Amino acid sequence: MERSTARRARKNTGRVTLSDLAALIGVTKVTVSRALNTPELVSVNTLERVRAAVQQTGYTPDLIAGSLASNRSRLIVALIPAMAGTVFQETVEALTTGLAETGYQLLIGQSGYDESREDALIDAILGRRPAGIVLTGVVHSQHARQKLRESGIPVVETWDITREPIDMLVGFSHEKVGKAAAQHLLAQGVKRAAVIAPGDRRSQVRTQAFLKAFAKGAATDPAVAIPVVTIPSPANMGDGRRGLASLLDEHADIEGIFCGADILALGALIEARARGLDIPRELRVVGYGDLNFAKDTDPPLTTIRIDGTRIGKLAASLLVDRIQEGEVDQRVVDVGFKLIERETS
Repeated sequence: MERSTARRARKNTGRVTLSDLAALIGVTKVTVSRALNTPELVSVNTLERVRAAVQQTGYTPDLIAGSLASNRSRLIVALIPAMAGTVFQETVEALTTGLAETGYQLLIGQSGYDESREDALIDAILGRRPAGIVLTGVVHSQHARQKLRESGIPVVETWDITREPIDMLVGFSHEKVGKAAAQHLLAQGVKRAAVIAPGDRRSQVRTQAFLKAFAKGAATDPAVAIPVVTIPSPANMGDGRRGLASLLDEHADIEGIFCGADILALGALIEARARGLDIPRELRVVGYGDLNFAKDTDPPLTTIRIDGTRIGKLAASLLVDRIQEGEVDQRVVDVGFKLIERETS
């Protein structure tokens, strides 16, 4: 009889509802809801019956209906440029853990590196009314910024810096990263440098800052451009090999190279070794990201470390405080970065 009722529920509605469970067990919807959400308020016998019915029917709670009824969503949406982008993994893991500890679930979306899609993606997110939004980078579309502000949904922009965040921000200066890479190579005595970098906006900010700082520090002729190879985002190891090959074929006197991603630096190291170059005596290499393989390359890679875990933890904390308290003590947090000096420079 109980199984027949469960089958009819699935056939008529497509899913087992709270009402179906209540009818199946012979109790009220309120009792079932208490058993699922506040089990300490029901008897052990009732709790066991509800759990048995849930297991039998495969019932799953309707979180959307629940959030509408309470007017509070427990869903946080985060947009990252690429699922395969390991540079963001630490942030996603810390964000997931930090939100889960306070009862929020994280939904991750892939935004890609094409900023022209920004408005459409943000419209899609706002239409679902999440409790909060985490964005990778600073939103530049004025239309999107206005809609986000008017939505009333707490927003944290990450992995970048701006004086005018939409709401909250946890990030660092890409301009300072590029400058730091240039100053490091200059300190190592490099007089002729080059760049291999992804083409996304944040990477290009680093590149332009590097070019400006290196040209100034090396006192080079302004008419002589520092060679740059730009790679479509997301980049891969082969791009690094081909990028360095192209640079060396045309500029054999290059002494140092700044790679806008560690995966490009890895490819560059492989190409340098294939050509018999001595790293760092003949070519110094600096990466960006300090990914998990950076310390294990041959030789170990000098790179710029971003504390992705701290970014994720702070973003989660700010969002939860903003959602639950309405205010936060600090709206903008600059986590900075660290140049990790190893044996490639």
